[in-house]
Amino acid sequence: MKSNLHPASYRPVVFSDDTAGFSFLTQSTAASDETVKWEDGNEYPLIKVHVSSASHPYFTGEEKIIDTEGRVDRFKARAAAAAERKHNLANKAKKAKANAEKKATSEK
Repeated sequence: MKSNLHPASYRPVVFSDDTAGFSFLTQSTAASDETVKWEDGNEYPLIKVHVSSASHPYFTGEEKIIDTEGRVDRFKARAAAAAERKHNLANKAKKAKANAEKKATSEK
């Protein structure tokens, strides 16, 4: 077994979920430049998280989309653009087929 594998610098840290307004104090080795005054009057390092048990749909029982970086909107825009391209290509193919049939009937 390897020695000195696990960190030894555990300290109290506050994790804060800003979307749910939920914070909790626990032990961690995570680094942070921010601090916050906790309920006991002491100041602790602050780690901000996007999702916690207070905001995750599995724990809350409600379905909601947490999109902090606009990924869902970008995906929907790409899907709409792809559907429009598909529709335009289908129209183009119909016109080409109609022109080919018209040309074939005019040659007879």
